[in-house]
Amino acid sequence: MLNRVERIFVDVAAMAIILLGLLIFADVVALNVFAAPLPDTIIIVRELMVIAIVLPLAAATFSRAHIAVEFVTNFLPVRVVNWFVVFGGLFALLALSPLVYAGTKDLLHQWRTGSVFYGDLGLPQWPGRLAFVIGTGLTWIRLLVMLAGDAVTALRGGEITFKGH
Repeated sequence: MLNRVERIFVDVAAMAIILLGLLIFADVVALNVFAAPLPDTIIIVRELMVIAIVLPLAAATFSRAHIAVEFVTNFLPVRVVNWFVVFGGLFALLALSPLVYAGTKDLLHQWRTGSVFYGDLGLPQWPGRLAFVIGTGLTWIRLLVMLAGDAVTALRGGEITFKGH
């Protein structure tokens, strides 16, 4: 189930990137041909970037596709590397928790107050906040699931596998 949701979020992020390209292209054409930019393009682009960056985080986490420095750990025994992975997962889970909390708090505030962006269209602020909370929340859940699996593997003395390794 988690994999299916992550796949959907990756697809939504890909659509956001396509929309970003089309919107920027249309804005440049409108500005150069009609001497008038599309309304609120900067706001829409900023909100689409949140979707494009945050929604696929859980899938990247599951694939262990984040930046990693391995030149030191390549020389260590598997059991030690496993515990580094568990520590890293725990650290990431703890580091992401305040972001999920603050994002949720901000989303609820934007929802309650009905805040809008200053611009021609008066777009609401809550959709981008919602995308942020959903993306970081799903990443937090994915980290928790992976941490539990990695801890069990490390305790049993197995080797934590990485895709592509």
